Amino acid sequence: MQTTADEVLIGRIAGGDRLAMQVLYARHHVRVYRFVLRLVRNEATAEDLISEVFLDVWRQAGTFEGRAAVSTWLMSIARFKALSAMRRKGEAELDEEKAEAIVDTADDPQVALEKKDKGAILREALGGLSAEHREIIDLVYYHEKSVEEVATIVGIPEATVKTRMFYARKKLSELLTARGVERGWP
Repeated sequence: MQTTADEVLIGRIAGGDRLAMQVLYARHHVRVYRFVLRLVRNEATAEDLISEVFLDVWRQAGTFEGRAAVSTWLMSIARFKALSAMRRKGEAELDEEKAEAIVDTADDPQVALEKKDKGAILREALGGLSAEHREIIDLVYYHEKSVEEVATIVGIPEATVKTRMFYARKKLSELLTARGVERGWP
């Protein structure tokens, strides 16, 4: 089998011939490894990628069309895998300076507690609205419906939706101000 053409080996691999796979691997793995190593410059990564390349050959041997030499096909698979690994590596790497420069936008415990308290006050204030106003606020702000959609859902004219929304927000503002809540979040 040592003298068998690569194309014949690929055909046998497509049929599940493990010996053919071993022969193909023995014939090409050093060359493919060196090629990948020159690209990724890391021996462990190159070894992992070689395993992936030959695993792809095992899985996709039936799709080989013979438009290029088997060695060319192997190198193109290896190149794609190496470039993908280098992109992932670039995305995954983050040095200490960059990590320290990232601003933590998460709320500190005090701000989180204030928001939670304001959320409870807001829910309580919403309970102080009439059912018609509460329904409009719920559909517009919590379900993100447009005025037109709300009019269709509720079965009222768009102008009525706008009027109810105006008075609902006005009443809500009054209720929140009475509870000591100013506009917006900290």
